[in-house]
Amino acid sequence: MAGSTRAIDILGRAGISFVVHEYEVTDSDLSYGEAAAESLGVDPDRVFKTLVAIVDDAPIIGIVPVSGRLSLKRLAKAAGGKRADMADPATAQRLTGYVVGGISPFGQTRRLPMFVDASVERYATVYVSAGKRGLQAEVSPGDLLKVASARTADIAE
Repeated sequence: MAGSTRAIDILGRAGISFVVHEYEVTDSDLSYGEAAAESLGVDPDRVFKTLVAIVDDAPIIGIVPVSGRLSLKRLAKAAGGKRADMADPATAQRLTGYVVGGISPFGQTRRLPMFVDASVERYATVYVSAGKRGLQAEVSPGDLLKVASARTADIAE
């Protein structure tokens, strides 16, 4: 494997069951999450991307399937705000400590409020970034929510 990351270290210390999957990162037309799903042969509905948004001037994390999009309106509502915008890549990297395409819900440099799309509960396991492009962590939805201190909400469209 391509070494450890903060996300993998956090999962290990949490004492939960998880599997790290490595895949080759290519210069495809797909987003990082879609490329991960394709490379790993996994349904894109089970691979979740971690996105940074700004809701009423406060950073918030939205985690949605790579097959869909984050609804900024729904995320703002879930966070109790009025308006949400996507954070620019430099801000997302500064807030999380991860590069775009490798932002994990685990081990971020700042603990931000997190919302995971409610569709996560349809699956026994889901895939999220393990903190580096080319690494995905497969975890149960319950462990994702627990370790990331996240809540579910209907935030995908």
